[in-house]
Amino acid sequence: MTSFSVISDLKKYTNPTKAHNSAWFFKTQPGGYGEGDLFLGLTNPQVHEIARLHKTLPLTEIERLIQNKYHEVRFTGLILLSQNMKKIESTMKKNDTKELREVMTELVNVYVRNIQHINNWDLVDCSAHKVLGPFIWYFPKEQKRLDTLAASQNIWKRRIAILTTFYFIGRGEFDLSLRIAQTLVYDQHDLIHKAVGWMLREIGKRSITVETAFLDEFASSMPRTMLRYAIEKFPEPERKRYLEKGKKVVK
Repeated sequence: MTSFSVISDLKKYTNPTKAHNSAWFFKTQPGGYGEGDLFLGLTNPQVHEIARLHKTLPLTEIERLIQNKYHEVRFTGLILLSQNMKKIESTMKKNDTKELREVMTELVNVYVRNIQHINNWDLVDCSAHKVLGPFIWYFPKEQKRLDTLAASQNIWKRRIAILTTFYFIGRGEFDLSLRIAQTLVYDQHDLIHKAVGWMLREIGKRSITVETAFLDEFASSMPRTMLRYAIEKFPEPERKRYLEKGKKVVK
């Protein structure tokens, strides 16, 4: 089984109309955040089905998928990489061995050395917390990777930084998320505003006290979109109270 067989199966579902619409949706026009990306025109269920059929694809072939020029091919590669990490993580919960940690590190190395190909929000969101998340959980000294990503000029690296912390949020650990959120709280890009607000909302689902403590400090100065995402599930009186604080925000 090779990357070529995966690509061949994906191309069977090529849909020019859907490809055109996806190119518009993911802002591939000059100056757009997805400038120059190419689409085959598959739906997400179709991509996931192809990934399921090729779940035993070797890691070297998965890496070739992640490097492909077509968006859906890269998406498939990231799904397969995430599934491989899930298998390793599941085994490590029962028996944490040096060998398994080496495999986990190998998977992350593939992710990191191809990070330039993880270049749109859906590619980040389907992979960051599933690949980098478990790795940093088991190797806590590697948290500095996220600080470096959060300080990057590249929007996708910054989004990877905050989305990776979703893994920690799911395990009731919020400090890393709050640290990265604080780094990004004044970011200029709308897609970072949405991502940070989303992670704050996820924290609030588990501890409203933790989320409101962060909002009490930053709501009056954080971008409006970030605030709206963060308080989306709040009772209406609370939403209005925080939106009043946020009226001072220029952006």
